[in-house]
Amino acid sequence: MTLAVFFGCAFIAFGPSFALFVFTIAKDPLRVIILIAGAFFWLLSLLLSSLVWFIAIKASNSQDLSLQRGLLIFGVFFSVLLQEVFRFAYYRLLRKANEGLAAISDDDSSAISVRQMAYVAGLGFGIMSGAFSMINILSDSLGPGTVGIFGDSQYYFITAALMTLALTLLHTFWGVVFFEGCEKSRWWVIAAVVSLHLLVAGLSLLNPLYEGSLPPVYVITLLMGVWAFFSSGGSLHSLNAFCTRRKAEAESS
Repeated sequence: MTLAVFFGCAFIAFGPSFALFVFTIAKDPLRVIILIAGAFFWLLSLLLSSLVWFIAIKASNSQDLSLQRGLLIFGVFFSVLLQEVFRFAYYRLLRKANEGLAAISDDDSSAISVRQMAYVAGLGFGIMSGAFSMINILSDSLGPGTVGIFGDSQYYFITAALMTLALTLLHTFWGVVFFEGCEKSRWWVIAAVVSLHLLVAGLSLLNPLYEGSLPPVYVITLLMGVWAFFSSGGSLHSLNAFCTRRKAEAESS
C-alpha cells in the first residue's frame, strides 16, 4: 500500500512537468541549460530565505508559540518575495545572454525567443520548487506508519501531491506572464504575479484545512493558465484552428 501511495503521489506531483520536459525541452540543449539555470536561481532564493529564517528563529524565544508562528508566516512571505526578485534577476540575465547570442549569429537572430525562455525558466523554477516541497513527503509515504491514525487527515499525501502539481504549473505560468510584463514594461503585470504568488502562499498556511486552500489554488492555476496562453501569443482563433485541425485528422484516420 505504501508503495502504491508513493508512486501515485509522485506521478500526480511530477507527471505533467516530466511530460513537458520530455516533449518540449529535452531535445534542445539550450533549453535544458536554461531550465537547469532557472532551477539553480530558485535554489539560491531558497538558500537566502532559509538563512534569514534560521537567524530569526535562533534570535527569538523558542518557547513563545505565537512568535514562532509569526516567524513562520514571515518566512513564507519573505521567501515568495525573494523568489520573485530572483525571477527578475534571471530575466535580466537571460535578456543579456539572448542579446549576446543574437550578436554572434549570422542572421542577427537568437536561437530561442524570449517567450520560449520564459516558459523554460518558469518550468525550471516549478520543478525545483516541487521537488523541495514533495521529496520528504514522498519519503514518509513509504512508511512505516498509518496516515490519520491519530485523527489527522488521511488525505495528506494526495493533497500534498495536488498542491505540488499546482505550484509547479503556477511557476511555469508565472514565468511566462512575468517575462511578458518585463518585456513590455507593464509593472502592473509583475505586481499581479507577485500578489498571486503571495496569495497562494497564504492559502497554503490554511492547511490542514484542505478544502479552504486547494480549490482556490486550482482556480488561480486555471486563470493563470489562460493568462499565460494569451501572453505567449495564443488567441481564440489559433485555438479554434488547432481544434478544427485535430478534428479533421481524427475523421480522416
